[in-house]
Amino acid sequence: MIATAPRRTAAATQTIALAGNPNCGKSTLFNALTGLRQKVANYPGVTVEKKTGRCRGLHGESLDVIDLPGSYSLEPRSPDEEIAREILLGRRGDTPRPGLVVSVVDASNIERNLYLTTQIIELGVPVVVAMNMVDVAEAKGLRIDPKALATRLGVPVIPMVASKGVGLVELKQAISSATPPAQPASEYRNVESRYAWIHEICADAVRRPGDPPRTWTDRIDAVLTHRLWGWMFFAAIMALIFYAIFAVAEWPMTWIEEATAVVAGWIESSLPPGDLRSLLADGVIAGVGGVVVFLPQIVILFFFLGLLEDSGYMARAAFIMDRVMALVGLNGKSFIPLLSSFACAIPGIMATRTIEDRRERMATIFVAPFMSCSARLPVYALMIALLFPSNDVGALGRAGVMLAMYALGVAAAFGTAWIFQRASTRRDRPMLLMEMPPYRTPSLGAVLLRIRERAVLFLVNAGTVILALSIVLWALMTYPKPASPDISAAEALSQSVAGRLGRVIEPALEPLGFDWKIGIGLIASFAAREVFVGTMAIVYNVGEESGEPEVLRDVLRSQTRPDGVPVFTPLVCVGLMVFYVLAMQCMSTMAIVRRETNSWRWPLAQLVYMTALAYLAALVVHQGGTWMGFQ
Repeated sequence: MIATAPRRTAAATQTIALAGNPNCGKSTLFNALTGLRQKVANYPGVTVEKKTGRCRGLHGESLDVIDLPGSYSLEPRSPDEEIAREILLGRRGDTPRPGLVVSVVDASNIERNLYLTTQIIELGVPVVVAMNMVDVAEAKGLRIDPKALATRLGVPVIPMVASKGVGLVELKQAISSATPPAQPASEYRNVESRYAWIHEICADAVRRPGDPPRTWTDRIDAVLTHRLWGWMFFAAIMALIFYAIFAVAEWPMTWIEEATAVVAGWIESSLPPGDLRSLLADGVIAGVGGVVVFLPQIVILFFFLGLLEDSGYMARAAFIMDRVMALVGLNGKSFIPLLSSFACAIPGIMATRTIEDRRERMATIFVAPFMSCSARLPVYALMIALLFPSNDVGALGRAGVMLAMYALGVAAAFGTAWIFQRASTRRDRPMLLMEMPPYRTPSLGAVLLRIRERAVLFLVNAGTVILALSIVLWALMTYPKPASPDISAAEALSQSVAGRLGRVIEPALEPLGFDWKIGIGLIASFAAREVFVGTMAIVYNVGEESGEPEVLRDVLRSQTRPDGVPVFTPLVCVGLMVFYVLAMQCMSTMAIVRRETNSWRWPLAQLVYMTALAYLAALVVHQGGTWMGFQ
């Protein structure tokens, strides 16, 4: 029965945990409770994401909320489920054991979701069941009696629609008064009898229609998962994303460029000539500002990915792509990690833990870095701006080139996966079994919170890693200083430490059409791909020679070789983009691969394979283009 214990007024902050199956709306409820008062990190020692936040209870008490990784059972089969179980049992020293658990269940899949709930109830801690998405259940014709369900489970059951804030007050009220439940009989602790007991509970509490009505999800799926229309819609969505990255982001990018130029100009006019002015203007502002300018494009990318995930379309995209995955020996479950890698390969590689088959998981991890992550966007955008100096082609033409780079990455990933398949002695292909969540209206607040998290991470990266590298690069390109003060800036750069390194690798880069200055950028961007843009700004002393604020693309467009030929010809620009599509230039990704595979063999193999492939592809672009008469 529903507990009616006296209200608790704990002096200390209470820790509560949100537990539930994937796609039950748990993260939506977490966002609704905590709002902006949340933090995202990783649990120490593992790559599982840790989300914590704080909210106020119904009577003003402070609540620390932990959003546990999605789990189907307390009998772990993945690192995510292992972490959730350890926290619920109080076995992690870095996380306090929750004093109360909110078990979030999907009302439209009540029987499957209650399996985890009954296991949590047996732990003996106070439990409140948040029966989420009751609107979806009602649309399917399901009528669930929360009182009858609470009576059978022995814990409070709160009907909710977390995406609309329905039931939040009632949930907080139940949290403030919940007490430990009476534990179910021990005969329900094996799998078959537990499901039989859950079926009995649902027989009392759930009323189902004799013939379920055709829901909106069914009607939409008839189009979006169709063999023809589904592909057309998928292609249209992808094209819209790439178009928006240019058309919508152009205005805020211009504002950031202008603001960066003003700051650089102010430093130039306020400080006397010397190393300090050069460090701030040519190192810090040029390096960091050259990367931050691409923040609007990254925000737009994450906005669309958030909409696709929250709406439920991401699972349909995996279903559609399963037919393509079959050609290279993978299935649709590999598509979601690969799609996540378009934002960043790190969460994409972490998402492969849901792939049960080890061969498929390792193949997906190996090819995930081929997906064009957001760190490549600054490089693509800069090279595309150099390819099209005028606005004649418009945003649509630029988006087409961008789409081609993404397509190249996908082709490289699938081709490499096919090689894995051919090299494997096993020829069978696991069947795709995955849950199709109902279509939901995306929560704008949840999407914006996700954008905020990723934008902050990007800016923190720009303010730490890129800032540090910019200062180091400035020093490498400034010292040792030339003996003669009359020497040109280009000659001074060639005599610096960075210049000498660039000269060392220049013979290997000449067949690609790259010079030693571009070589400096390639070396620096092994730490992070987006560093290439900031490095180019530092290498070419943006704004230094003219004494006026300049835009990086304009400076690069004016650079020429000793024979007068432009440095950044169309072939060089395309070759650079192709190189960055295929090269493994991200130390963070290598570290995550090492952690996920528990071996350095895989990340080192990725580094060698992808670097060699990138070099050969850029070589083909330049030499083949030159042979055909292109410049």
